[in-house]
Amino acid sequence: MNKELCRCFNAIEANILKGLLHHQGINVQLMGETLQGAVGELPPDAAQVTVLVDSDDYQQALACYQQFQKQSSSPPWFCSKCQEHNEGSFDFCWRCGEPSADQ
Repeated sequence: MNKELCRCFNAIEANILKGLLHHQGINVQLMGETLQGAVGELPPDAAQVTVLVDSDDYQQALACYQQFQKQSSSPPWFCSKCQEHNEGSFDFCWRCGEPSADQ
């Protein structure tokens, strides 16, 4: 039986999460992905994409999702090697490949 893990505001975010979960061996089903074409015509919550996982994988999927949220909300950082500005979701400098100080 499938269990709702979360709702994403767009198909891009849902598919990124799907890829991360799939990489962990978790099967994912997305519902509402086709409604993305109606954004602006439907209420915002009606066009969200629901991420479903098998109930047996729910705890593992939840841990992955929480890590995904944490990385998505990390503050921007400056590379100690080349001083380039990097988004918080980057673990490595996009310019020189130096890992962030958090690594």
